[in-house]
Amino acid sequence: MTDQEFPIDEPDDDLFEHHRIVADAGQSLVRIDKFLMDRLPNVTRTKIQNGIHEGFVKVNEKNIKPNYKIHPNDVVTVSLPEPPRDTDVKPENIPLNIVFEDEHLLVVNKPAGMVVHPAYQNWSGTLVNALAFHFQSLPQMSGNEGRPGLVHRIDKDTSGLLVIAKTELAMTSLAKQFFDHTIERTYNAIVWGIPDPPEGRIEVNVGRSLKDRRVTAAFPKGDFGRTAITNFKLLKDFRYVSLVECRLETGRTHQIRAHMKHLGHPIFNDEMYGGSSVVKGTVFTKYKQFVDNCFKIIPRQALHAKTVGFVHPATQKFIQFDSDLPKDFAEVIEKWEHYVKYN
Repeated sequence: MTDQEFPIDEPDDDLFEHHRIVADAGQSLVRIDKFLMDRLPNVTRTKIQNGIHEGFVKVNEKNIKPNYKIHPNDVVTVSLPEPPRDTDVKPENIPLNIVFEDEHLLVVNKPAGMVVHPAYQNWSGTLVNALAFHFQSLPQMSGNEGRPGLVHRIDKDTSGLLVIAKTELAMTSLAKQFFDHTIERTYNAIVWGIPDPPEGRIEVNVGRSLKDRRVTAAFPKGDFGRTAITNFKLLKDFRYVSLVECRLETGRTHQIRAHMKHLGHPIFNDEMYGGSSVVKGTVFTKYKQFVDNCFKIIPRQALHAKTVGFVHPATQKFIQFDSDLPKDFAEVIEKWEHYVKYN
């Protein structure tokens, strides 16, 4: 349920110790998750198990499996990519693009470049700082204090729709829908190359790269990571790049970015996943200059959270919202349409 774990957008390689617990000399053999549940407030077993999978929990400075049993005098450390933080959120008068609002929830269209919640190196200027200014007493999920209203997130340089809970009822209902993977979310992405076949289903585990913790890697053998499912469909063919729609069944960190790279079609100008250089096309200088100009127009990964649909927590009716492509995204599409038409 990564949408509800609020992972950091681009964590540092360094981890900061948050908890150090030394087991008593008379400690009985119990599973690590139960041991930590009894000692860490407001943390679920699922979150602990996910933290173990992500390498955030160590025993005697070594990675362990979720079924590891604590022994006497074991030293357990819980480390995260951000230093321990104050959960108080500073309200900031930042404009919000609100697509929908009622007494229970709102849907906002987040611009690229805005971090969703305060975190290491991004303590201000976030969507949560804006929410704290415009709304009073938004609910918070247990274990995620300092992130009022949030039930999911999108990356800093991804634009698009986010659902915000205004009441405890909405928070509980939306969190369950994300957990059950019943929220409908589609993204538009410009990717390198043309998917063949033009539509399909990617069911490949993803998790933190074993070489670079900032990156999510695909593990097709299923030996690492967690289940991730992305359905894709070709919308437009621009010879060297294409516009695709990605529909999520799960919401893992950087899922679409990792899956499209695994498919051989990294997202256009996605530096972290190999899309910020010429991947497909000619060797002519004119073509490279054209691509560089497109990179300047959209200086980020070309990924936009276009639609979101869910059952309204109060009315129990399914509602869905759509958003226009942002200016930089639409302009690059127009550039490619013109290029393939006249070259």
